[in-house]
Amino acid sequence: MAHIDYEQKAAEWYEAWNSRDAQNICDLYADNLVFISPFVAKLGLSERGVLTDIQAFYSYVSSTLPRVPNLKFEPIANCIGAQGHTLVYRNQSSHIVAETFEYNDQGLIRLANVAFSTAPIKRKNYGSR
Repeated sequence: MAHIDYEQKAAEWYEAWNSRDAQNICDLYADNLVFISPFVAKLGLSERGVLTDIQAFYSYVSSTLPRVPNLKFEPIANCIGAQGHTLVYRNQSSHIVAETFEYNDQGLIRLANVAFSTAPIKRKNYGSR
């Protein structure tokens, strides 16, 4: 597999999602992706919370964006592993989200596994940094 610039991939991912453009978002993912999220199960799209192709993912994204008009992902950390990376971010509801990605040889996301905090996490102000 070619070298992947995970910082660049993170920037592209945040830009696509925060633009709220379903096609721009889906362009980051492989046709045969596996997308795992408790939100998929909550919406009743898959009992196990798993989508296994780009068409199902596009339907999920295009139906979810109108439901979340204030969608915004604020980066917290980009944790780089041996075969991918995990983005940790705060969503529009102040939940902390960890989303782990693996990529195919073309640099597209082939696996995305999402985990959410069970409750909103309040911001703490510890002074200036």
